[in-house]
Order: sequence, then C-alpha cells, then structure tokens
Amino acid sequence: MSGPVVVGALIRDGRDRVFVQRRSESRSLFPGCWDIVGGAVEPGETLIEALRREILEETGWRLRRTLTCLGRREWEAEGVVHSEVDFVVDVIGDLDAPRLERDKHSCFAWLSPRDIAILDEDARRTGSDFIRNVVADAHRWLRETSSG
Repeated sequence: MSGPVVVGALIRDGRDRVFVQRRSESRSLFPGCWDIVGGAVEPGETLIEALRREILEETGWRLRRTLTCLGRREWEAEGVVHSEVDFVVDVIGDLDAPRLERDKHSCFAWLSPRDIAILDEDARRTGSDFIRNVVADAHRWLRETSSG
C-alpha cells in the first residue's frame, strides 16, 4: 500500500532566495528542523489545489504561479513512505511578514545558494538530506533559468 502524497512549495523571492521555516520543537516529526512549506494532499484535491491551500495555511500568502515541478521523490518517516511532489513557486503577499502557524513553526529564513549550509546540521542530526537537496535543486533550476 502506498503512503500519503505530499506537496512541497519552494517559494522564491525577488532575489531568487528560497523560503524555509523551522519546525517547532514540539512537533513529533522532525522537531526543530528546517522545512519547506507543504503537506499532505487531501482526498479530492489536485496537487495544485493542495499546494495553494498549504501555502495559504502556513504563510498567509497566495499562490501566484508555479514556475516548475521539480519532480516526485520519496521519503520515509515513522515507517511510512511519503511521495512528495515539489514545485518552485511565486506567491502574493508581504514576503517580509509570513503568517507562520506558531504551534508548528518557530521562525523562517530566506536562503540564497550560499546559505544552504544552514540545512547541513539537520541532515547530520536526522540522517536525511532531503530538505537540503530539494532547496539545492530549486536553486539549481533558478540559476539555469536565469542564465538561459
């Protein structure tokens, strides 16, 4: 039996930095780790509808457009394999003031390619470089697109 399908939003700003938020220490899954916006696709939702909902719930911003799909990858947590589809997106809203779900996320950051090392500690602690890799993939796509 396949596990849940999840969407992830690599939200970029005008300087091609990528938005990440730190999971609260009280979270059962990956407490205190950096994460991207996203979550499970609910029954009856398309991937884009789920993406739109998750962005609004987790930041208060509205999806403006999807720039690209980075593809589908799998990750495992607590014995459940999740299938995640990640998108690089633009949003509408005050990018300096996301409306974080404070019980779920404690802070946020905008990462340039030089800043990705901030994610290395989580990779060492959890044994997973999933978030680091997806943020790096988003930056790679943004760099290739802007230079092309």
